[in-house]
Amino acid sequence: MFNQEIYLRAINFAAHFHTEQKTPKGLPYLTHLSSVAMEVIWACTESSLKDEDTDIAVSCAFLHDILEDTSCTIDDIFKEFTEEIALGVEALSKDKSLSSKKEQMQDSLNKLLAQPYTVQMVKLADRISNLQKPPSSWTKEKAAIYLKESKLIFSCLKNSNIYLAKRLEEKMLKYEEYL
Repeated sequence: MFNQEIYLRAINFAAHFHTEQKTPKGLPYLTHLSSVAMEVIWACTESSLKDEDTDIAVSCAFLHDILEDTSCTIDDIFKEFTEEIALGVEALSKDKSLSSKKEQMQDSLNKLLAQPYTVQMVKLADRISNLQKPPSSWTKEKAAIYLKESKLIFSCLKNSNIYLAKRLEEKMLKYEEYL
């Protein structure tokens, strides 16, 4: 199903750049990236995606936060991976030069809608992974905004993968318990 060499290249590349980064729970950031990749691998299997599409999707899953959170550049990704993967990772990255989070999200969704489903589904998997119990520092209002944003992501990208769309819908219902 998936090319192990590409998988290892993507996870090692991500581990190198995210080496010091931690999740909000204090775990190595690679745990989040692995969670997103696991969701994508499961969805690719359930959807019987072609091997090359699976390679792109899983690579993008491991690399989806690398431009936003590390010193890695788009040129670094172009040098190490295919053009499809580099463009996918770029589309999955928020433009921090935009002034508000709302603008960043809308811009990100617009970029993703121009990408193939194999890239769009990574955003669904990322949100699935992130829809855990909110940090204790979050207000109910902030958690409600996050859920509203999740619903926007779902409405825009649900057609990219039926399995991930269903999982995200279930996670959003569960998340409502925290509001």
